[in-house]
This record gives sequence, C-alpha cells and structure tokens, in this order.
Amino acid sequence: MKELARLARAATLRVAGLMSGTSADGVDVAILDICRGDFRLLAFETFPYPPSLRSAVLDLCRPETARVDDICHLNFALGEVFASALIRLAGRAGIALESIDLIGSHGQTIHHMPRGRRFGRRSIRSTLQIAEPSVLAERTGITTVADFRPRDVAAGGLGAPLVAYADWRLFSHGKLGRAMQNLGGIANVTYLRPKGTCEQIVAFDTGPGNMILDRMAHHISGGKWRCDRDGRLARQGEVSAPLLAEWLGHAYFRRRPPKTTGREEFGEPVADRMYHRALKRGIDRLDVLATATALTAESIARAYRRWLPGPVDEVIVSGGGARNPTLMGQLEDRLAPASVIASDAVGLDADAKEAVAFAVLAAETIRGRCNNAPAATGARRAVVLGKIVPGGRRHASAGPRATGAES
Repeated sequence: MKELARLARAATLRVAGLMSGTSADGVDVAILDICRGDFRLLAFETFPYPPSLRSAVLDLCRPETARVDDICHLNFALGEVFASALIRLAGRAGIALESIDLIGSHGQTIHHMPRGRRFGRRSIRSTLQIAEPSVLAERTGITTVADFRPRDVAAGGLGAPLVAYADWRLFSHGKLGRAMQNLGGIANVTYLRPKGTCEQIVAFDTGPGNMILDRMAHHISGGKWRCDRDGRLARQGEVSAPLLAEWLGHAYFRRRPPKTTGREEFGEPVADRMYHRALKRGIDRLDVLATATALTAESIARAYRRWLPGPVDEVIVSGGGARNPTLMGQLEDRLAPASVIASDAVGLDADAKEAVAFAVLAAETIRGRCNNAPAATGARRAVVLGKIVPGGRRHASAGPRATGAES
C-alpha cells in the first residue's frame, strides 16, 4: 500500500504510543516526533480506568474469574477506550489527529505464560493482549501497530521485556554503564554497556515493582488508595528483617535471565496472602508495607549484583515507582555509588517511558527493522514485532462513544 510505503520512507514520524501495564490502572498515551535515534515528546497523559472497568479487566487476568464472552467484549471495549484516550489527548494538546502518522499500542496484557504449557509432546509458550487495534485504526484513521509480544514468543522468546530495544535506541551512552530501571507493577531493568550494541543488551524482570505495594496500600487505607502515595505509609513503618528474608526466598529471584514475570507470580492473590499471613504473625500493617517496599528495592539490588555483566554508573528510573521517595531512597542506599535518578532528568517524563517505548517500536516495525532484543528475551533470532492494521483517513469512524476511561 502507498501509505505504508510512505511511512517506511519518512525521515520523521509522528507516533502515538499507548499502553496499560500490569497494574491495569489506566491508559498511558504519549505523542512524539521520532527522527532517527532521537525523539521529542509533544504530549503525555494517563487516562485512569474507572473502578468498574479496572475490576472487570483484573477479573480477566484470573483463570477462576475469566470468561470467554467477557474477553471477547472487553477486547473491543478497550479498543474504544484506547482510541478515545488518544483522541482526547490530541484535542487537549492542540495536535491535529491528521498529523499523527502511526499508533503503537501494547494494549492490555491479560495473561502471559512464558514458561509454557504442554501441548502434545511440546511445551508451548503463549501470551494474550487485548484492546483491539482494528478499532483504533477505524476510529482514528491512523495506521496502527499492535500485538508486539507474540512474534517474539513465536521466535522462542519470553515476549518480555519488550522495551529493551527502545532503551538501547534512545539511551545508550558512550562512556556510562546505564541501568534503565522501570518500576511499574513489575520491575524490569535494561543494562546498557558504554557504546554497547543491541546484541549486548541484558534485560529482564527483576521481580515485583509496585504491584504488591499497591495492593497492601489498598488494604491499609480501607480501599481508599490505589497506591502508597509518595511512599507515605511505608515511611511510617519499619522493615522486618525475618519477613524480608522469607520473601526474598521466592524461586523467581534465583532464576537466571532471560526471565520475565507478572501477575501469575506476584499479583493480587499473592499480595493478599503475604499481607494477611504477616498480620497473623503479629507484624504491624505499616511494617508489612515497609518490608514489601524493601523487597522491591533489595530484589533489584541483588539482581544487579548477580546478573549484570558490568559496572553501573547511572540508574535511570521510570514508571510510577519513580514518584515514590521512600522506594527511591532505598534504591539509592542499595545501589551506591551509582547515581539513581528519575528519567525526567534525561528528558523523558518517568510516567511516559513505556508509552514512548511502544511508539519507538512501532516506528521500527513500519520501517521493517527487527526490534526485539534476543539477548534479553531469549528469542532464537531478531524479528520484526507487531501486527499492522492500515489506517484509512477518509473512512475513520467515530463509532460508539467510549466511556471506559475517565477524562
């Protein structure tokens, strides 16, 4: 198609990146201009899911509550939500929708099985993301790249971490060894050697990020808080050394990279068990949260010492955890003498990091460039990620009004 050929040749692309993370708390939308290995962020906003939608999405993530009709419905409903969020951000930022060349949408992961399941004599890995990209393309008229994980999984990879390639493209440094540490629901790191190549990337999920902390803050606040705002609750507690040592005994922390994890190992049911068992042992609820915060920081520090192949001069933190001073302080203590900074300090809003990454991946896909990082995911070879749904400016449809994300 002429439009795809035009996009592939363009020196500069205006791309919208959309994603919702493992916390399933809303849609992150970034609009940026990408030129070669550089970018300029034009607009970013998070559109929270209403509680009823978040609850419905989380139900899909649990085998005991997921229903095939709900998966079918919410795949298209979230497509409407994602499209509506992009349209609203463009309007608020004064960016003409027609000026956006491309959408890169990660969608919403509802299940991820990187360790595989038996099928006949084989073990087959699988992954499932929803937020139908055909709806995005139809509502906006913009060519959409989505469903990035499955190609890496088909090539023998874990399907994660996907942002490693974008980290390398945007943040490699000639002199500094950098650890790009994301603190979303799950924490993941990309290690970039000075002047390192894509083949030298080391990246993996270190373990829980905010997922366990968010759930415990929910319990402590009586359901009023979705997260430990500014680390205030954890700051009031004391770390229980025996409890921390017990939690650090989780098998995931001993697993050698490449590795990835998610709700299946650190989701709400696990967090609930951790919290209530600690309370039964007489540990104060604020101390439980303080210890969970220490678990995130200590598991990251141990992963660096055990698995990173070179010195870390700078740790660049993104994701919601970058806004938690208590967690950031613990990382600074454990990772010294490396400097620990939020990605805002290097020109990228810490909350926008992953949405930006999927915009970068989409730009590489449309240009036909391999954009996984086999050294990080364990894939047999480099492949082009994602599925392309051509846009149709003349045929863009307003569709039904999406009510799933709050304005």
